[in-house]
Amino acid sequence: MIHPTAIIHPKARLDTTVQVGPGAVIDEGVELGAHCVLGPHVYLTGQTTIGARNRFHAGSVIGDAPQDLKYTGTPTRLRIGTDNVFREHVTVHGGTPFGGGTTTVGDHNMLLVGAHIGHDSTIGNHVVF
Repeated sequence: MIHPTAIIHPKARLDTTVQVGPGAVIDEGVELGAHCVLGPHVYLTGQTTIGARNRFHAGSVIGDAPQDLKYTGTPTRLRIGTDNVFREHVTVHGGTPFGGGTTTVGDHNMLLVGAHIGHDSTIGNHVVF
C-alpha cells in the first residue's frame, strides 16, 4: 500500500509488501526489503539498503548526507538490517569516504524519539538507543 501523496523515485527499489504513508519521500538510491512500513513524512535518501520488517515512524530522515565539514557531496552509504524500529524524528546519516564509507545499523534495534546515528557509525544488534 502506497499513499497517493508519497513521492517515490522510479529507480528506488521497493518490495511489493512495503507500506508507504502520506507525504513520505523515497529517493533513487534506496532499496527497501519486505514488510517495511513508513509512516507519514518519512524521508529515505542516499545509497541506502534496508532489510525486512523495519518500521519508520513520522518524520524520520534516513540516509541523508553526513554532518561533517570535510564532506564534499560524494554519495553516502547506509546499510540497515532487519526488524528495527525507528521512532518519530530519528535521523541516520550515511558514511563518509574518509571514515570507512558506510554507516551500519544491525538487527532488532529500537531507536527512540529524536535519536541520531551519525556518519560512519556501526550499531550492533538488540540495542535500544
